[in-house]
Amino acid sequence: MSDFNLNLSEAEEHLGDDVEGDVVLGVLDGSTDPDVWIDAVESDNVLVLAVDGDLNELAKGFARPVRDLGGSLTHFRRFLVVAPPGVDIDTDRL
Repeated sequence: MSDFNLNLSEAEEHLGDDVEGDVVLGVLDGSTDPDVWIDAVESDNVLVLAVDGDLNELAKGFARPVRDLGGSLTHFRRFLVVAPPGVDIDTDRL
């Protein structure tokens, strides 16, 4: 068996810092200006919004602009998950 030397501190240098943004938790109830949600997605944040009311009515102010940016929206149970461009929402296990 050959010697295998794994140096994790050197491996970290090769990982890159491609991850930007945060996961933002919020409530979608109409009290937040839609531009706030759009700005959050433009800043590479993923939104997990608890829907309090009619989803279609509450999301109409930002859903199309998010899609036009290349982002995606997925309704899951009582939440709306909004992802920026380049972040996929995997629904294969639903």
